[in-house]
Amino acid sequence: MAKRGDSIEIDVDKFADKGLCVGRLDGIVVLTSGAAPGDRVRALVTRKKKQYLEARTVEILIEGPDRVEPRCRYFGVCGGCTRQHVAYDAQLFAKQMAVLDALEHRGGLTGIAIEPIIGCEPPFFYRNKMEFSFSAWKWLTPEEIASDDSFERGFSLGLHVPGNYEKALDIEECFLQSELSVAIVNETRAYGRANRLSCWSTRAHDGLLRHLVIRHGVNTGETLVNIVANGSADDVAGLAEHLKATFDAITTCVSTDHRGLAQISDSGERTVHWGRGAIRERIGDLEFEISPTAFFQPNTRQAEKLYGVVADFAELTGSETVYDLYCGAGAISLYLARAARNVVGIEIVEDAVRDARRNADLNSITNCRFFHGDVSEVVTESFVTENGQPGVVVLDPPRAGLHPKTVAEVIRIAPKRIVYVSCNPQTQARDLALLAETYSIIKAQPVDLFPQTHHLENVALLTRR
Repeated sequence: MAKRGDSIEIDVDKFADKGLCVGRLDGIVVLTSGAAPGDRVRALVTRKKKQYLEARTVEILIEGPDRVEPRCRYFGVCGGCTRQHVAYDAQLFAKQMAVLDALEHRGGLTGIAIEPIIGCEPPFFYRNKMEFSFSAWKWLTPEEIASDDSFERGFSLGLHVPGNYEKALDIEECFLQSELSVAIVNETRAYGRANRLSCWSTRAHDGLLRHLVIRHGVNTGETLVNIVANGSADDVAGLAEHLKATFDAITTCVSTDHRGLAQISDSGERTVHWGRGAIRERIGDLEFEISPTAFFQPNTRQAEKLYGVVADFAELTGSETVYDLYCGAGAISLYLARAARNVVGIEIVEDAVRDARRNADLNSITNCRFFHGDVSEVVTESFVTENGQPGVVVLDPPRAGLHPKTVAEVIRIAPKRIVYVSCNPQTQARDLALLAETYSIIKAQPVDLFPQTHHLENVALLTRR
């Protein structure tokens, strides 16, 4: 068996999780980065495990039929995309197979009808939110290292290379968010360097600028910029005013004073420099107010398709009580409300509950109630007695899936239909296997909200036997 540091040649069979691909060497599974199904590659073994090898592709010997030229010059260095080197049809096929594989191998579930995945067109410029990082340390690309150019290293603004949160890769183009977003990033970088603003250093724990968060209303055209700084609103007022003078399209600008060590953008005192401090977005006939830290599906157009699948699976007649567990800012709750008798949403993030209530008011929806708390603790017998027996339960948990107590409680309250939305087919399959002891799994519908990456959403319909 090969060992760490060995150079090996393998034929790549298929995608694995997290952007890796699977090949075999003398019957041993090899997980390698930088490859595509159908490739023959030379790879360097980086880690030896008991049952498989981990490797890094160093040369493409034969290109597979689905390999394409990546659109972005940062692909392979930046971690924003993991599959941009693969034709989009092949990306969709891989995600369809990922759902099937999870159901059969993780859940032990066979014979479930999986509808063809709903793709995203166009598969670029789809993100309504991007979070960029400032750094006092610049990550140099291989081309920059090989060149004779000199680079200013004390001020960088872009994205982190996977596994390195100290340095930032300067991003001058990106095909995930809008062209306006890229222009704002480039102008911010130019202003910061020209005015000798400092960037946060994870080594010294000092420096002013930490994050630049840009949110865009795809259907409204509104744009929010959040400058996250290790300093007060006055410290970044010059940058904020410069952005206002440069970009008429920026609807509102806020800054967040975050003095802690954690590299997060959603903590600290927030100041509105101009505008409402939030933007609005439309999905269908609903309007949502999105604050700087509110959760909102990052692909607006695909979110509408996702919510449409949930509504189709729920088959509401107007007489049902719906429980929306892990309801976030209430998007699915509000989408279903006009077809239901009433909707009860539960969410552990208090800010999201406030957003949900505000969005219900914004849309004049009065048959939704939102509760703050942990689903596994809130949904008790007394809660059901007070809020009504649900005919439909919508589950949309985080990537870790359902707590075992939640699975047991859902089975106990016995809704006729369960609509399970998941961003992680593996944990969803695990949970479906537990629910399948009482419920029949009718079908699944994958939806691609994240082109050029390995991520997807999958919706499963269950009915009580």
